[in-house]
Amino acid sequence: MHIFLNRKAPDMQRRNFLFIGSGLLAGSLLPVVSAVGANTKAQWKAILPPAEYRVLFEEDTEPPGSSPLNAEKRAGTYICAACYQPLFDSNTKYESGTGWPSFYDHRPGAIATKTDFKLIWPRKEYHCSRCRGHQGHVFDDGPKPTGLRYCNNGVALRFVAKGEKFPELRA
Repeated sequence: MHIFLNRKAPDMQRRNFLFIGSGLLAGSLLPVVSAVGANTKAQWKAILPPAEYRVLFEEDTEPPGSSPLNAEKRAGTYICAACYQPLFDSNTKYESGTGWPSFYDHRPGAIATKTDFKLIWPRKEYHCSRCRGHQGHVFDDGPKPTGLRYCNNGVALRFVAKGEKFPELRA
């Protein structure tokens, strides 16, 4: 297997190996850490509307400003649109100006992360820890107290208003 190694620069070989190796390791750990959901991609495709499926299981992104959840101001909980696991409390939502629902913190154990290199520079992508559905990316330009911005696709979420019954978790 050729991995862009330069025979004339052993130091670069080591850097390339470490960079590629760390990406492979990080990518291979996500399923181990978060593999609770039992549905296959085909099963999720049969259950979910096409836009939700594309975002959650093909890691697509919805257009900015397209989600009605951007304007949601009520108290409640944001849950994964696939398996219904609670992900974010409404008191951590804020207006980031990005066009996507944004949160500065998540519920404990609700998300798993991995490094995404799709735009050349690394970004931290996060998924529902239960079904592995792609939610969005986390950035370090958010408000206090965490300084983080969990930039979420609206179609990957459902909102349950305070006092409403949560839907039963899906496998």
